[in-house]
Order: sequence, then structure tokens, then C-alpha cells
Amino acid sequence: MANKYIDTELLDRAIVFAVQAHHNTERRGKGFPYIVHPMEAVEIVATMTSDQDLLAAAALHDTVEDTEVTIEQIRETFGDLIADIVHAESDQLNGVLFDGKNEEETWHARKQAAIDRLAAAPREAKIVAMGDKLSNMRAIWRDYQTQGDKLWDIFHIKDKASHEWHYRGLAAALNELNETFAYKEFTRLIEEVFGN
Repeated sequence: MANKYIDTELLDRAIVFAVQAHHNTERRGKGFPYIVHPMEAVEIVATMTSDQDLLAAAALHDTVEDTEVTIEQIRETFGDLIADIVHAESDQLNGVLFDGKNEEETWHARKQAAIDRLAAAPREAKIVAMGDKLSNMRAIWRDYQTQGDKLWDIFHIKDKASHEWHYRGLAAALNELNETFAYKEFTRLIEEVFGN
């Protein structure tokens, strides 16, 4: 039996755009192409919605943060909704500068700003964020199984307690999704890595 027709033109364009944006980049410390992470985020989002805008935003969620792509390019190519969701997912402080401070010195403030943005975000943005955060938590869980606490060495912030604070804050910000399988898996993995 043939698969049912579904219009995927927007998602297809977003995937091609993301593949080109992340071309020849590795997922930090993983040894595989970066694009695997956004594609996993798309798969997770698809467990919560079939909305093509949200699936496209999941594919594009790291393009502004991790490549030379600008939010204006996303807005021009994919429209306001997708651009706004990608912008909400980008690790930044909405224009706040930290006068010469490095990534480690601004980590906590950037992560708190992201948690606060997610807590106030509409459900659509939370769904895309859940795809990203669950993909990240799955990777942490897998690495934790084989490396234990040595896994934190690949991060700029090597303190496990800081990562626990961050992921528990994300879980609280995304609690609106607590009925979804994705959220339940996310919180279960947090407990398995960080304990009760």
C-alpha cells in the first residue's frame, strides 16, 4: 500500500537549507555530521505535531546559533513564524553584551535567559524546543552510560551540577508539554543522569 500524500514542500526546503548551513560541521565531540541533531529534533517534534511550520523550525533551529545564517535570512526564506521560533531557540541574550567576558563567564546568564524565554514562549515554540532539548538529553544520557562524569569534559562548563540546574530549569519551562511522550522521556533521562 502506498503512503498517504502529505504536502512536505516547506519541510523539504527547510531540511535542504539546514543541510547546506551545517555542511561539513561535526556535532561537538560526537564524530558525526552536525545535521544529525536537527534531523533528530524534527523526528521528536513529529511525535507531538504534524504542523509543517514547526517541523521546519525544528530542522532550522540551530542555523542562526551555529552557522553564518542570520535571522533575517530565515525570515526572508521561511516567514515570520518560523523565524520567531528559530530566534527563540537561539542561545543569545537579546542584544545584551558582556563587555569582554568569555563564553564560560556568560554561560549561566545565557542559559537563564533561554529558560526564561522558553517559560514565556507560546506552545509552538516549546514544542520545537522540546525536540532540541530531548535530542541533547539523549546524547548526554548515551555518553553518560559509557563515560560517566568524564562526559562533562567536552563542554565549556565542566561542572555537572551546572548542567543539572540547566536541564531541570528547562524541564520546568517546558512543563506545559508534560502530557507528551517527548517530555516524559526528557524528564526520565534527566533523573537517570542527575539522580533524584
